[in-house]
Amino acid sequence: MSNDLGNTHMQDIRARAERIRLVIFDVDGVLTDASLYLGDDGREYKAFNSRDGQGMVMLQESGVRLAVITGRSSEVVQTRMASLGVRYIYQGQRHKLPAYEELRGRLSLDEAEVAYVGDDLVDLPVMRRVGLAVAVADAHAMVRQHAHWCTHACGGRGAAREVCELILDAQGKLDALIARYL
Repeated sequence: MSNDLGNTHMQDIRARAERIRLVIFDVDGVLTDASLYLGDDGREYKAFNSRDGQGMVMLQESGVRLAVITGRSSEVVQTRMASLGVRYIYQGQRHKLPAYEELRGRLSLDEAEVAYVGDDLVDLPVMRRVGLAVAVADAHAMVRQHAHWCTHACGGRGAAREVCELILDAQGKLDALIARYL
């Protein structure tokens, strides 16, 4: 589904976003542009969008919890998420559903209170369960097909910020957070 399906569709998306208490992000292809930079020493490097990070900080300030569930493991993800205050970090999760179930149970949340942002087929098992499934603009076609909403921005290029601002706006918190900077 896309963002341009009309007013009724956006009303449904806003209603879903209003209930969200936890947003789970995939990392590669969502918080990054899906490129993997590997040095000669075998170290992995990733580029994160600073505006995505600001959106994530604002969403947490509003009381919405954040998590990442990623198939890969890297120190840079741990470092970046720590700098943003993300407490729930699941790395090395080739099958993401068990991590999702463990996290949802730990936080005592209904599926309707959880959003998941993904880009590839490994994200579908979780996306098909949550209250708000989001695909980034450059996600695999099957992922976009199963999403409730698709961002205009690509992964690592502002998609996470779009999701954060959608939820903040639906919950009536965006204007107050932006006003802090004016």
